[in-house]
Amino acid sequence: MQGEINWPVKARDLHSHHLDSTIWDDFRFRDDDIIIATYGKAGTSWTQQMIAQMMFGGDPELAVAEMSPWLDLRVPPKQVKLPEVEAQTHRRFLKTHLPVDALVFSPQAKYIYIGRDGRDVVWSLYNHHANANDLWYDALNNTPGRVGPPIDPPPADIRQYWHDWMDRDGYPFWAFWENVRSWWAVRDLPNVMMIHFADLKRDMPGEMRKIAAFLDIEIDETRWDTIVEYCSFDWMKAHATKSVPLGGAFWDAGAEVFINKGVNGRWKDTLTADESARYEARAKAELGEACAHWLQSGERA
Repeated sequence: MQGEINWPVKARDLHSHHLDSTIWDDFRFRDDDIIIATYGKAGTSWTQQMIAQMMFGGDPELAVAEMSPWLDLRVPPKQVKLPEVEAQTHRRFLKTHLPVDALVFSPQAKYIYIGRDGRDVVWSLYNHHANANDLWYDALNNTPGRVGPPIDPPPADIRQYWHDWMDRDGYPFWAFWENVRSWWAVRDLPNVMMIHFADLKRDMPGEMRKIAAFLDIEIDETRWDTIVEYCSFDWMKAHATKSVPLGGAFWDAGAEVFINKGVNGRWKDTLTADESARYEARAKAELGEACAHWLQSGERA
């Protein structure tokens, strides 16, 4: 059966102040690997927490950010990161912010892609960027190997940030539309699951059970209520150092600022009706009607 499937093939590399996709060329897959993929700010850390807590039966001490690194982040370099990941003895669950065609794709691994309306993504991204400290900029801009321009502090006006992101497709991070489009294109592969931030907000326990079934994780029912509690937004924010990279050292306000508000629609108080309509029209043009509808609502036709 697998021989009849056109599995994705890596077609290019992406480099930036954040990204080094070449790490996937040297990564040695295991048959039970889990890859959590998003454009970013779509519930990545939240999903990592859910998977970790379900796999380990509800453990408040799990250092999820260390257990589940962002593989294609170029800091630390792959010469450091790959041996650490190779040494892991638990079932690995790694994250990526790459489009499919910049990945080495394994037919044996399982992939979860989380979608979120681009407007909500940008509002969360702005909080992440505006609160970053000098250590963050130094790591991204001055660690050897950066390709392309450095990342600078964001403008004070979030509307300007929004227009820059829209006009320059994901600036100052990476392209948005191709990321979503590439994962939507492989949504029907047997080892790919598409979930949505809005569904996680609406029914987190129900979505967790779907994720567990897809990943063949056997849930300890005697610990279920505790597992769910440890995945709640309030619990994660109160214990953010466990799920945020380097315990939040890149943000002067601490790890809690990384786990920000966890809500949708904050852009409604800032974007005009015309600006919002232009985004929705762009989404349909870039993604097609069905994918644009899913990205906005979580609903699949």
